[in-house]
This record gives sequence, structure tokens and C-alpha cells, in this order.
Amino acid sequence: MDPSRLTVREIEDYLKKHPELTRELFHALTRDPRRGVQALLKQREQRRQKLRAEEERLDRLLLYEEKYRRQGYARVAGVDEAGRGPLAGPLVAAAVILPAGLCIPGIDDSKKLSEKKREELYPKIAASALSVGIGVVEPPEIDALNIYRAGLKAFALAVRDLGAPPDFLLTDAYRVPGSPCPQLPLIRGDSLSMSIAAASIVAKVTRDGMMAELDRLYPGYGFGQNKGYPTREHREALQRYGPCPAHRKSFDLSPREEVLP
Repeated sequence: MDPSRLTVREIEDYLKKHPELTRELFHALTRDPRRGVQALLKQREQRRQKLRAEEERLDRLLLYEEKYRRQGYARVAGVDEAGRGPLAGPLVAAAVILPAGLCIPGIDDSKKLSEKKREELYPKIAASALSVGIGVVEPPEIDALNIYRAGLKAFALAVRDLGAPPDFLLTDAYRVPGSPCPQLPLIRGDSLSMSIAAASIVAKVTRDGMMAELDRLYPGYGFGQNKGYPTREHREALQRYGPCPAHRKSFDLSPREEVLP
């Protein structure tokens, strides 16, 4: 193919259909004096660099799982939670065991992802996982235990809910109480481990669905939008209506800096 005989639009269409170029064609395009062609080559290189960076990030997310599988732990579970900071709603933890070597493009700490992206990834995780467990601690028990102990209980419930017992646990910062298998707490683990990142997404999407149901039961607080976090609108609703049964009574409900879900 002689690119000099093609329009810039035709070259653009060709590059979309043929991401891999022969050496001869690549050199011919680099010598093309048209600005549009050079812009297309620059865009192509930027996409390739972005793809390489994402592949390297995903490889790093599998380092801990691969390390412990090499040591003989076949079922490595990641554990994380959602809902530690809200004024209302449950605390939800998830435990996820992924197959060895599974790589889910786009997976990351749930807090770094949009709601739309989390909802896209959730069914992929659920369909690919060897096992998924969920642990839920409701507001009255959060009040009775305190948020830290409630989080530990949610972790333990999620691990217990797994269909297959794990051989090793990778957790986001906290140790799972009562677990008979070895475990490694990782600070910011949802950015370091594929399994923990998957658990963070499952926990977040599960809890968001529960908050949507609470929004139907207790309209006026905006639970479907604020997910129970202390946004300005949520605080104003509390001042107007007072707390509902979904609120955590042990939390300070006084005005504070706005926190977004």
C-alpha cells in the first residue's frame, strides 16, 4: 500500500482496522509530510503507550496472588469493604477468589472508578470468580460494636460466606478475625491486589444496591444519590426530618465538611 495515494481519512480508517503495521508501511507513514498523517501516528503511539501502561499495571496487581500460589496456596481470596464513612446504611464486605492468572481489564480500587465502570466490572467479576462471599453489618450492630469492630465482623462474615474455603487471604489493611488460614493485610490493598480490587468493587456495588432500596423505603434523604455519605443535601435532610431507622445513631450527625460517596 502506498499511503501517498490515500487521503488522511482513508489512512485513519486503515489504522483503525489494522493496528499492527508492517515495518515498510510504518516508515512510509513517518515520511509522509502531511500534518494529519503525523497526528494519526502520534495518536496511535499514545494509545499503544496507554495500553502498555495498563498491561503493566494489571501485571503488578497479580504479583501477590502469584507469589502465594507459587507457595502452594491455590485459593487466594481478596477481602475489602464499603460503607465505613457514611452516616446511614450497612457496612458491606466482600471476599473474592479469582482463578489463577485471570486478568480483568480496567479493574482497580473501586474508589477510583466511576459508578458506571463499577457496574460494568461487577458482572465480569461475578462470572469469572471461583467464589464470592458477602458480609453485611446493619446500623444497629454498627452502633453496638463501633465501626472498627463492625468492619472486622463484616470481613469475617464475607470469608465465611465463600463457597470454597480460601487457602490464603489478602485483605485491605485489617486482619480477618477467626480465620484459620494465613493472611496478609495490605495498606491500600485495593490498589495493590487484583483480588482485593475485585472485592472492593463487589462490596461497593452490593452496598449501592442496598442504598437504592433504602431510598425507596425512606425517601427524602437522597440515599440513592449520596449512598448515606454526609453530603450537604443529606445533612440538610437530617436537620429537616431527623434520622430514620437506616441511620447510624453512634455517628456525629452535626454539620461537617462535605464528603462525597
